[in-house]
Amino acid sequence: MDEKMTTEKKNDSQDVWGAAFRHIKYLGLVYGVGMVFFTLYRLSLFLVNYKQLAPIPSGRISLVLQAFVMGFRFDTVISGYLLGIPFLVLSLAALAGFYRHYLHRAVTIYLGLLYSLAFAICCVDIPYFGYTNTHLSAVLLNWFNNADFLLKMTIQEKSYWGFFLAFFLLAGLFWFLLIKFRKRFFPVNWKRPVGRRFSHVLPTFGVSFIFLLLLFIGVRGRLAIKSPIRVGTAYFSAYSFPNQLGLNPVFTFFRGVLDERQLKGQEISLLDDETAIRQAREYLGLDPANRPFLSPIARQVKTAGEPVAANVVLVIMESMAAARMERYGCPYSLTPNLERLAGNGYTFDRAYGAGPHTYNGIFAVLFSFCAVKRQHPMKAVSMLSYASLPATLKENGYNTAYFTTHDDQFDNIGGFLRANGVNEIIGQKDYPRDRVLSTLGVPDDFMFTFSLPRLNALHEKGKPFLAVFLTGSAHPPYILPDYWPPRPEGLDVSLQVVTYADWAIGEFLDQCSRQRWFENTLFVFVADHGLNLDPVYDMPLSYYHLPLIFYSPGLIEEHRAFAQLAGQIDIFPTIMGLLNIPYVNNTLGIDLLREKRPFIFFNDENKIGCLDGQYFLVARDNGINSLYAYTTQDTGDYLPENKELAKRMEQYAFSMLQTTQWLIKHHLVGKPTVKK
Repeated sequence: MDEKMTTEKKNDSQDVWGAAFRHIKYLGLVYGVGMVFFTLYRLSLFLVNYKQLAPIPSGRISLVLQAFVMGFRFDTVISGYLLGIPFLVLSLAALAGFYRHYLHRAVTIYLGLLYSLAFAICCVDIPYFGYTNTHLSAVLLNWFNNADFLLKMTIQEKSYWGFFLAFFLLAGLFWFLLIKFRKRFFPVNWKRPVGRRFSHVLPTFGVSFIFLLLLFIGVRGRLAIKSPIRVGTAYFSAYSFPNQLGLNPVFTFFRGVLDERQLKGQEISLLDDETAIRQAREYLGLDPANRPFLSPIARQVKTAGEPVAANVVLVIMESMAAARMERYGCPYSLTPNLERLAGNGYTFDRAYGAGPHTYNGIFAVLFSFCAVKRQHPMKAVSMLSYASLPATLKENGYNTAYFTTHDDQFDNIGGFLRANGVNEIIGQKDYPRDRVLSTLGVPDDFMFTFSLPRLNALHEKGKPFLAVFLTGSAHPPYILPDYWPPRPEGLDVSLQVVTYADWAIGEFLDQCSRQRWFENTLFVFVADHGLNLDPVYDMPLSYYHLPLIFYSPGLIEEHRAFAQLAGQIDIFPTIMGLLNIPYVNNTLGIDLLREKRPFIFFNDENKIGCLDGQYFLVARDNGINSLYAYTTQDTGDYLPENKELAKRMEQYAFSMLQTTQWLIKHHLVGKPTVKK
C-alpha cells in the first residue's frame, strides 16, 4: 500500500512538472521554427547578393559566418517580441490553472498572424535590398498613400513572383506546424493534473521566471547594461554587405517606424541654424556684409547681353545610372544615343543625384534643393511656392509643361508642380487606355511621340517653352512594347529596358529634329536616380552617380567634357546661365559653367554622403562615420588620418541641409523679398 501511494505521488509530481513545462516547450518549438525560417531568409539574401563579397580581399568566409551569428542575435530580438504576449498569457493561465481550448487557439492565431507578417517583410526585403542596397525602413510608409499603385507595380513585375511564392510557402508551413504543436501540447481533452490544489504554482512560476529572463535578454540583444542592441551593432566590419547581412528587416522596419514617431513633428538638428546659414553663405561665396534679401542665400545673378529665348526640353530619365553607359565603364553597349549626345554637348562626368527616390530627383532638378533626410517636400501640408526653374522661366515669358508616363499624382508630384509654375501636366489620364501597359503607364517612346503636337502648339503661341519629361520604362515592372524592333538578344530584361529607354530618346530627338523649334532648343538629360549596381559602400555610388548632358544644335557649338563635381541641384542655375537670363538665385545650386563647388552632397533616410575629388564621407545616423577613397573603390576607412577633411565635408553637407530646412520652415524658398 505504501509503495502504491509513493508511486502515485511520484507520478503526480511528474505530471505537475510536465504541466509547468508544457507552455514553455510549445513556445520553445515556435521560437526554433521561426529562427530556422529567419535563417532561410538570410541565406536567400546572401545567395542573391553574394557578388558583393568580390571586393573583399580576404577572410570572406569568416565575415559571412560572423554576419550569420549577428543575424541570430537580431532574429532572436524579433522572436522575443513576437513571443512576449503569448508567453505572458500562457504563463498566467498556467499559474491560475486555467486551461481552455479557445485560449490556446487564440494564442496560435495570434502567433500565426505576427510571424506571417514578419515573413512577408523578409520576403519583400530581398528585392528591396537588391534595388536600394538597404533594408526596409520607415520610408515605406511614405508610399502608403499610393498603395494601390505600388501593389499593381509589384504584382506586374514577374521577377517578384518567386518571392510571393516563397512567402506563401513559408507562411503555410508555419501555420501547419503551429497547429500541430498546439494539438500536441494542448489537446482538446487535456486538463491540469489533479493533485494538491496549489502544487503546480511553484514549479510553473520557477520555469516561467527562467524563461522570462531568457526572453528579456533575447529582446535586449546584449548583456551590456548601457545600451540594447541597435542597428550600429551590426556594423562589425569595414564592408557594407556583411554588416547589413546580419540585420533583420523586421527590426530595421519597426525600429524605423518607432524612430519616425519620435521624429514626427521634430526637425533635423545637425547644426544650429545660425552657424549653418553662415557657413552655407560662405560656401556659396556670398559677401557676409551684403545681405539684401530676406532669404540669406538669395543672390542677384547679372548677365551681359541679351537673353537667349530658347526652348528647354528637360528629360529626367528613370533609374538611368551613369554605370549603365560605356562612357563610365559599362561592358555592354546599352546607350548609343546617350553616348552620342555626350560626345556632342556639354557633359558633366562627375554629376550626382540628391537622393535615392524619384521625388528626390525631381525636387533637386527643378527646385535646386535636396530633400532633407526623411522629409518629403512634395507632401508637406503647406504647399510652398519655390523660386523654381518652371516658376522663374514662367516669369520670363515661358510656357511650361510636364509629361510623365504614369499617374502624375504619385508622390503628389502633379499638384506640387502645378503650385510651382507648371501650366500643363500630361499623365496617364491623358493617354489612350489601350496604350497603358502597366502601373507605370505608357512606354517612354509613346509619351515622347504624344508630346510632339503639344510642343508644336506651345511653339505656335510665339513664346519659348519649358517641357519636362519623366520617363518610366526603366523601372520595374519591366514591360517592353511588342513593336520595339531592336530588342537585344542574350541580355537580362533589366539591361534590355535600358537599351529601350535609350532608343526611345533617340527616336524622340529624331522626331524633334524635324520640328521648326529644334535648332532653338536646349536639351538636358539627367536621371532621377541611379541603381544599386555592384555596391561597394552602404550608400552605393551607382545610385547617385548620374549622366548629365546639355545638348543644343543651335546654342552649344563645341563639345566639352567637365571633370568638376556637379549635382542635380546645379541644373536650374546652369540652364539660366546658358539662356543668359538675369534672375535672383534663391537655391543651393550653382551655375556649373561659371562656378565650382568644393564638395557635392546627397542623403537618404538615415545617411548623408559627401564627395570631394578623392574621398567619400558617409555620415550615418547611428554615429558611425566613414571616409573612403572612392575613386579606387577602396573599402578602407581613411577617417582617422583625415579628420580635418572629414569634418569640413561633414560641415558642408550639414550646413546645406540645415539651411534648407530653415528656409522651408520660414517660407523663404519663393521669389526673394528685398529687405526694407
